[in-house]
Amino acid sequence: MEALIAVCIGLLVGGGVYLLLRSRSFSVVLGLTLLSYATNLLLFASGGLKTNQAPLIHQGGPFADPLPQALVLTAIVIGFAMTAFMLVLALRALNDLGSDRVDARQRGEER
Repeated sequence: MEALIAVCIGLLVGGGVYLLLRSRSFSVVLGLTLLSYATNLLLFASGGLKTNQAPLIHQGGPFADPLPQALVLTAIVIGFAMTAFMLVLALRALNDLGSDRVDARQRGEER
């Protein structure tokens, strides 16, 4: 199970970095989102993958560590806010510059 999670994290990081290196702003936003998902999986897997255990402390029984779960929930909220802000910023740049390219210049400037 740990190997599968590690491969998924690697694929998400690879796809996120590839999209970050693209020149379109929407691809950059998707790349940041994929990196955020990879970070969430990494935080969740850092607590150990345990099955058939209580999520809270049970009398005398084993339990899952709640700290990685709380960190992932916080990271999801922060990632959602960051994605919304980046989308608004990309749409504003598209409206002002007339292009969704990251390296675009203002209208009227020569290259």
